[in-house]
Amino acid sequence: MAEGDQDRLFAEAIDRFGGALARLARGYEADAELRRDLEQELQVALWQSFASFDGRCSLSTWVWRVAHNRATSHMLANRRHAQRGWSSIEDVEIPDAAATPFERADSEHAMALILSIIDRLDPPDRQILLLYLEGVAAAEIGTVTGVSPDVVAAKVHRFKSMLTRRFAGAGDAR
Repeated sequence: MAEGDQDRLFAEAIDRFGGALARLARGYEADAELRRDLEQELQVALWQSFASFDGRCSLSTWVWRVAHNRATSHMLANRRHAQRGWSSIEDVEIPDAAATPFERADSEHAMALILSIIDRLDPPDRQILLLYLEGVAAAEIGTVTGVSPDVVAAKVHRFKSMLTRRFAGAGDAR
């Protein structure tokens, strides 16, 4: 691919997905300094990747695939997450507290709880849920992560059920 095309695609990708990439970095890296490093790594990896972009998939799928692969590599290279004891979405339980985050604080606290749950997940489940939170369709999530849309739907359903149990008041969950 010509360098001009590479530059154009990179600019378009950053314009369309820059904010989402920053949120993705937050989903993979809690430490602010390491998160800034990861955001830069994502941008560099994305720019470099366009040299081999052949258009066989959408720009969106390409960006998410490159970003999640680089974020996973970053996470594994730093090894600090390995000491946290990752879990599958099926194994994560949130202990009930006397008051829910909505009762104690505003929605930022609720999002912090959601991100803390995602932070404990193993990389495949983390990828699925971060993409889901960005509004990516199940079929595209499947393409990016290499799992079927049915598996994506099951993981998302499990996550939603867990959040419903946590945030709904007694008797409010349906």
